[in-house]
Amino acid sequence: MAKNITSQDFKDMVFNYEESKEWKFKGERPAVIDFYADWCAPCRMVAPIIEELSKEYEGKIDFYKVDTEAQQELAGVFGIRSIPSILFIPLEGQPQMAAGALPKNSFKEAFKEIFSVEVAE
Repeated sequence: MAKNITSQDFKDMVFNYEESKEWKFKGERPAVIDFYADWCAPCRMVAPIIEELSKEYEGKIDFYKVDTEAQQELAGVFGIRSIPSILFIPLEGQPQMAAGALPKNSFKEAFKEIFSVEVAE
């Protein structure tokens, strides 16, 4: 299940952007962060896909959701201009951002390419 997080959760579990400008991921597994808003129709299309994927990849990838209305500071840190925006965070290396409502197979391709994580179909 994708977990809704605040900017404080983000600093504790993902990356503390107040301590360092240099990216240092705190997680134990690759992570996906869905920046969304309740009023956003494409965000509502992506939400059930994220939930399905969070079950399929349980224990392999962590899934988080950030409400850009409630967490404007966090959205600002990542320069979120359009939603949904999806942040893919590998264990090593820089995170990658994708904007727009992605279909499920695009997520799976990204997991394979960015995280080297696959699940049996």
